[in-house]
Amino acid sequence: MSRLPRLYLDWNAAAPLRPEAKSAMLAAMETAGNPSSVHAEGRAARAILETARERLAALAGCKPSEVVFTSGATEAAAMMLANPPGGLKAWGPPDLHSCAMAWRDPEISEDQARAEGRLLAFAAAEGETGAIRLEQAEAAARAGAQVFLDASQAMGKIAWRFDAAPFRAAVLSSSKFGGPKGCGALILREGVEIEPLLKGGGQESRRRSGTENLIGIAGMGAAAEAAKRDLEAGVWAQVRDRRDRWEAALKAEAPEAAIFAAQGPRLPNTSAFALPGWRSDTHMMQLDLAGVAVSSGSACSSGKVAASHVLKALGVPEALAQGAIRVSLGPTTTDAEVDRFIEIWTGLHKRRPTPQAAA
Repeated sequence: MSRLPRLYLDWNAAAPLRPEAKSAMLAAMETAGNPSSVHAEGRAARAILETARERLAALAGCKPSEVVFTSGATEAAAMMLANPPGGLKAWGPPDLHSCAMAWRDPEISEDQARAEGRLLAFAAAEGETGAIRLEQAEAAARAGAQVFLDASQAMGKIAWRFDAAPFRAAVLSSSKFGGPKGCGALILREGVEIEPLLKGGGQESRRRSGTENLIGIAGMGAAAEAAKRDLEAGVWAQVRDRRDRWEAALKAEAPEAAIFAAQGPRLPNTSAFALPGWRSDTHMMQLDLAGVAVSSGSACSSGKVAASHVLKALGVPEALAQGAIRVSLGPTTTDAEVDRFIEIWTGLHKRRPTPQAAA
């Protein structure tokens, strides 16, 4: 008996590797040279590196010289936030991703941070609920604040550009737009100097020492080019339509469901919701056994028992927050897959015992 393929609806954790990225990585594997070597093989490796840098810059809306390749958004955030201007920790709202939260000063206000010339850390888009925060970040940068932006979830999903406002720095994660995992970048505005976390050979214009991950970077560059093409073609509007169709089915089946951040601008692919009395661990397990991959929030925190700090910051009651589920779609998610997910989820909901009133 044939078995239907699993449904992967966890694109915000990691998008499936794009075919273009895989092809570019396979080609890079055949290149023997070190990008820092001056012989022909080294120059060939350098050409791969710089092509990827140009492709990523085109997607991010920055100069190629402003791109610093890293192992991911977490390292990129640490490069900027571990040694902030004046040695003072950054300010940020309490719903930042954990890679930035680790460096945030929770004891100061935004006004105090501005007055002291501290970095202000914002997320372009919050990854658990999909809420878009760009307007606030851009306004702060235009008002003269030093703004650091976590653009990991926004990049490739919405038409955002680094040069849209005078941001000081931004971080990207390759796996969020279809590149390989464990690869990312710090976008550092021209003229901004940082103290490198990794010292040694002076790669990446002395901003991040260590031989570059040429294979991963090649894949990230190819994924960036494909992501830019998708944006220009309006692909994400179709993703939004599918997300909205799922949410309409959710509310029709379970009117009591809370859909988080649904009243403001959201990423077109993200649906975070909860039902009173249905814990996220049980909910995810049931979906996983039924062949559906979703999450309970950020991949960096979804294995934790406590409710998401993001939902707490939004004022969501603890009992409801502990039931949060995130469904995130992508450009290759089909109408048929959304229909099958609706059928699976509706069946699980109908078989679910009547919950006790939430505490």
